[in-house]
Amino acid sequence: MPLTELTTPADLRHLSTVDLMVLAEEIRAFLVDNVRRTGGHLGPNLGTVELTIALHRVFESPRDPLLFDTGHQAYVHKVLTGRAGDFGALRQAGGASGYPSRTESAHDVIENSHASTALSYADGLAKSFELAGRTDRRVVAVVGDGALTGGMAWEALNNLGAAPSRPVIVVLNDNGRSYAPTVGGLAAHLARLRAGPTAMNLFMTLGFTYLGPVDGHDVVALEKAFQCAAALGRPVVVHCVTEKGKGYPPAEEDEADRMHAISPSSSGEARSWTSVFADAVVEIGAARSDVVCLTAAMALPAGLGPFAARFPERVFDVGIAEQHAVTSAAGLAMGGLHPVVAIYSTFFNRAFDQVLMDVALHRLGVTFVLDRAGVTGPDGASHHGMWDASVLPVVPGLRLAAPRDPAALCELLHAAVAVSDAPTVLRYPKAAAGPDIPAVRRTDGYDVLREGPDALVLLVAVGPLAAACLAAADELARHDVPTMVVDPLWIAPLHPSLVRLAAEFRLVLTVEDTTAIGALGGRLAQSLTSTGRVATFALPPAFLPHASRTEILKAHGLDASGITATVLKRLKAA
Repeated sequence: MPLTELTTPADLRHLSTVDLMVLAEEIRAFLVDNVRRTGGHLGPNLGTVELTIALHRVFESPRDPLLFDTGHQAYVHKVLTGRAGDFGALRQAGGASGYPSRTESAHDVIENSHASTALSYADGLAKSFELAGRTDRRVVAVVGDGALTGGMAWEALNNLGAAPSRPVIVVLNDNGRSYAPTVGGLAAHLARLRAGPTAMNLFMTLGFTYLGPVDGHDVVALEKAFQCAAALGRPVVVHCVTEKGKGYPPAEEDEADRMHAISPSSSGEARSWTSVFADAVVEIGAARSDVVCLTAAMALPAGLGPFAARFPERVFDVGIAEQHAVTSAAGLAMGGLHPVVAIYSTFFNRAFDQVLMDVALHRLGVTFVLDRAGVTGPDGASHHGMWDASVLPVVPGLRLAAPRDPAALCELLHAAVAVSDAPTVLRYPKAAAGPDIPAVRRTDGYDVLREGPDALVLLVAVGPLAAACLAAADELARHDVPTMVVDPLWIAPLHPSLVRLAAEFRLVLTVEDTTAIGALGGRLAQSLTSTGRVATFALPPAFLPHASRTEILKAHGLDASGITATVLKRLKAA
């Protein structure tokens, strides 16, 4: 059966075992062909082919909700629910999302790309079904062993195991990895279970029936296990052992992360912001033995690979546990070290309370490096790092920097790790770092990138948007609108000299890739006695769809022509 003719999971139920084996290999070939071209999560999905086929043969989605934790392992689910034809534009504007999407299909119940959440959704859904008297509905949560390193998963397991009447099936997709091999005591416990069943294990102690281990690439064995779990009518853990990257030798042989996420085959090799940070933190580590690094299961994607190779005893991977990472960093700082926590901006949202109460309240020197800040592009709404710069300025004493180029990143990182009595944060996007943008001059509080002795307009360029602001200033000059461009470097706290400078201009426009609410422009406007001259030009307070970073910035006017048009419009209105 051609994959494009699969319109519903019911199409699977008349297939023979041989047919299913052929289908599994067709799906793998389909994923390799498409994901190599568009980019996306390849390794995790190659490992869940048979598992997902078996789930859709035993359970009746969407009546029985299938929840994926995390959603990047749901590509096979998308194919089996009639969306193979959408993979030509996977993760591209107007195409299929790289994660479950409620707007795409009724089979996509949750849109999670943040780990360790599915079990809590399952707990709530099971309770709602019980209260509604819907005893015919089962809830299935597919959870990776990496996701089980997050504390939220255990909060949910604590509740689920104590409710023997609720039919929640936890499908443990155990491939021994998140990006890299799973860490900690749980990994050791699962390794013992993979060796064979035991009289008692952690899940049974919590109140679950445990089935397994099951070969996660044997459709027949999987179906039998899922049927047994469904018949029990109570909380069950089905332990499925899978191989990340299964069936594709380049992924199977990739020791780093089994081709977890790959870029489009046509993508260039321009130096990334992540690689600039990677080199800079190694240089700092060589000069300062007190600098240590932490990551939440993302050492390589966050740029800590070179540091780990050089100083392996000074890198701590805590698993997918962002809150724990931040407070553990606080403890390291209390012990006389200076921690650098490398993390994606979107995942950093989960640890705001720890930054506020465990680091800032204690006036501890911890540096947070936020990769994928601002618009990330193809990964979509759940991965845009567009919240940190609007939220973090409320933290007392915190200093937040947005480097415009590689030289600024290195300079600001050195400055950040020199702060010993407050948290510091650097943010940069998922993008090519581009060339350095030299300052015309530096004054206290900002770099001047373009002079404007007779300027009417001041553009305050935040981070990598400096290039677009300079291009906009050139366009405005052709409209006889002289413009000055400055880079504040540190966007929180607001420097008094920037406020004084802004007061001299007819129009001030801050250009930022964060949400407008709480952004630098709003804080600058509050600090000026006159109103109306300062405008924030940033992203709307909305969940933005997936597209390329360039497309998203252009759609919201955050490119040179958009900035120019906004300035001209506001000057005319004034």
